[in-house]
Amino acid sequence: MNFSLQLLTNHATLTSDCIVLTVATDHKLDSAAKAIDKACGGVLQQTLDAGDFAAKPGDAMLLPATGCQAKRLLLLGTGEPGALSPQNYLKLVEALFRELGRTKAKTAHLLGSALEVEARDCAWQLQQLAQAAVTASYRYTRTLSKPREAGSLRKLVVDGKPGASSKRALAQGVAIGQGINAARELGNLPGNVCTPSYLANQARALGRKHAKLKVSVLDEKKMRELKMGALLSVTAGSAQPARLIVMEYRGGKTGEAPQVLVGKGITFDSGGISIKPGAKMDEMKFDMCGAASVLGTMEAVLALELPINVVGVIAASENLPSGTATKPGDVVTSMSGQTIEILNTDAEGRLVLCDTLTYVARFKPDTVIDIATLTGACVVALGSHASGLYSNQQDLADQLLAAGQQSGDRAWQMPLWEDYQKQLDSNFADMGNVGGPEAGSITAACFLARYTKDYRWAHLDIAGTAWLGGTAKGATGRPVGLLMQYLLDRSGA
Repeated sequence: MNFSLQLLTNHATLTSDCIVLTVATDHKLDSAAKAIDKACGGVLQQTLDAGDFAAKPGDAMLLPATGCQAKRLLLLGTGEPGALSPQNYLKLVEALFRELGRTKAKTAHLLGSALEVEARDCAWQLQQLAQAAVTASYRYTRTLSKPREAGSLRKLVVDGKPGASSKRALAQGVAIGQGINAARELGNLPGNVCTPSYLANQARALGRKHAKLKVSVLDEKKMRELKMGALLSVTAGSAQPARLIVMEYRGGKTGEAPQVLVGKGITFDSGGISIKPGAKMDEMKFDMCGAASVLGTMEAVLALELPINVVGVIAASENLPSGTATKPGDVVTSMSGQTIEILNTDAEGRLVLCDTLTYVARFKPDTVIDIATLTGACVVALGSHASGLYSNQQDLADQLLAAGQQSGDRAWQMPLWEDYQKQLDSNFADMGNVGGPEAGSITAACFLARYTKDYRWAHLDIAGTAWLGGTAKGATGRPVGLLMQYLLDRSGA
């Protein structure tokens, strides 16, 4: 996709496959729209006067452009006159690329650059526009014999004054969009393709492309040497070997403490001996979406060459039942030396994460953020709109919440109170791996908190946001947008 920002004149004579115009609910046309309407014989005003276009945020309508040099017109609704909310702007952008994707238009000219968005500047609008264009172009094709036809749009011209900040915003939007698509692709791959070794190979391939990225992969022998008993207990029932994938990007100053991202990479989760119900078990290929988001974020960081040190670590494993699988009632010893009674083998994400969270302390991090499709309880609490956020530092929680609001990839802070810790008590180990039916997402976070006392840490439970079900089934690429905004904020970029 090619983006450009140009000050357009003579709007009625623009040669384009599609001219895009924004209209508010008062149906007043700006000067550009009036010129186009006049050239097209009044079709715009006639359509609006007839009441066929409500112009609510996200409304869209295609019209013929008879009389203009353009082939078609696309009306986008902006709602009530005045500034749009950020959420309504994102609805508008989504509608723009959805409708363009249904046409054969290869070029489009957007004349709505004068839009006002509450508490957001032009650079934010352009970044979101570019990001949405890239994510709208994504098509899953890997395992289809007859892939869906890709969209035709190749060039988008935005009416506006070009400048350094605008170019930077477009570049950031493209990079974030590509990172989101990379995460979606990994999440959508079936479990017989996307194995722990496959994830490791994807990281190695990324390292070969970028000199500033060092990639190392720990095998199960090395994990045993490190006494990662919790992580190894999860992979015990699978023929696929587990992998701990480490990606070190040094874009900042030498010796500067890195931002560390830790991704849960369960490439298929049957629940182990505590096997899940058969319905929707196919969706457990998405249980590695935390890992996918780390890889996608690293791709975006590399594309933008952010002046910051970032370490991405992925704990990759399968969770399957077999004669060698870990059993309920077994006790394992984590890398930290703390013992864990396995009360439910389907609570495996926290087991691979706790050893990884102990391991990453060696990087002397500024901050550690783990990302995991951790609990169904988080889906019950927050649905698919917000990721659950936990942190042992309020300032870090505030930074992530702000990044979510800015990016549109929002999170909601949940309690991490000491009161909940007693639910993890065990008669036979230092802790159980589950805390009972109440507050399941919170007790899972409390479990992880026992391994993160020595550094700033946050946990994102993305079980409700990482993928969609039903007819729209597929990975969303979240929370790459949130993570990238957080890293952009930290880097000053």
